[in-house]
Amino acid sequence: MKWRWLLLALCGVVLTVWLCLTLGAWGGQQEEPLRIGATYMTMNNPFYSVIDEELRLMIESRGDILLTRDPALDQDKQNDQIHELLSDGIDLLVINPVDYQQIRPALEEARAAGVPVVIVDSQVSDPTLVACTIASDNYGAGVLCAEHLMRTRDAACIALLEHPAAQSGVDRIQGFCDTIAGHPQYQIAGRASSDGQLELAMPALDGLLDSNPAIDVVMALNDPTALGAMAALEERHLLDRTLVYGVDGAPEAKNMIFEGAMTATVAQSPIQIGQTTAQVIYQILSGEPYETEIIVPVELITAENVSQFGADGWQ
Repeated sequence: MKWRWLLLALCGVVLTVWLCLTLGAWGGQQEEPLRIGATYMTMNNPFYSVIDEELRLMIESRGDILLTRDPALDQDKQNDQIHELLSDGIDLLVINPVDYQQIRPALEEARAAGVPVVIVDSQVSDPTLVACTIASDNYGAGVLCAEHLMRTRDAACIALLEHPAAQSGVDRIQGFCDTIAGHPQYQIAGRASSDGQLELAMPALDGLLDSNPAIDVVMALNDPTALGAMAALEERHLLDRTLVYGVDGAPEAKNMIFEGAMTATVAQSPIQIGQTTAQVIYQILSGEPYETEIIVPVELITAENVSQFGADGWQ
């Protein structure tokens, strides 16, 4: 009889080991966290910091990892950073490109590596290389600024501060120009690039004012550029007579509207863009259906409605 008990005991040990191995294989052990790479044209713009904060909040709440890089407006550096992230074995890549055309080699490398790409707050020259594009209605933002100008003044001498390498900036300026086209009383006096940076906008507008002192409207591609333009106008004591438009809805811009120094900004929502991007990331990685293009609505903020938005934070 003793051998029967020994056999039963041995069977029990074998069954226990098998159950442990089976449970470990089917969920008893934690899966490896997903690794998401992100690179924005510059982290010098608070807009991208807010997007990244929303992404990080949602990604890390799931136990996954967000690796963020800052190319500081250098496309070669951004391409190198993307190569590094791909070499590190990321599962998905979020990009706000420095240059919507020169980003192509990095997109091709990501495709060759089998890593899906989500573009935020811009577009790229070849959308077939990306899984999804999430951006504000940038063209519509320019339209809203132009329509407000045409309601406010019967004529204008306009300076455009742009960023030709960023498709989002190109679309905003194009929306503005298309809206005033056919109305000769609204003249473009000059245009200059600011790369979307406050410190570059000041000398850029100074140069345009030297060439044409009659400028009385500034259309800036974003709020940092608008704030730099306002500093240049203030130094020349021209701010009181000049309308200044921006795009972002940044807290600083809303405060300037409250104070009557800035005319209007078009509100984007970096919070919504960040949250939407996180949702799409997990739809892509889980194999769920997702939209390949998502346009986030924008809204004009003026002195009449700025109190509805508040000036303490982003929307």
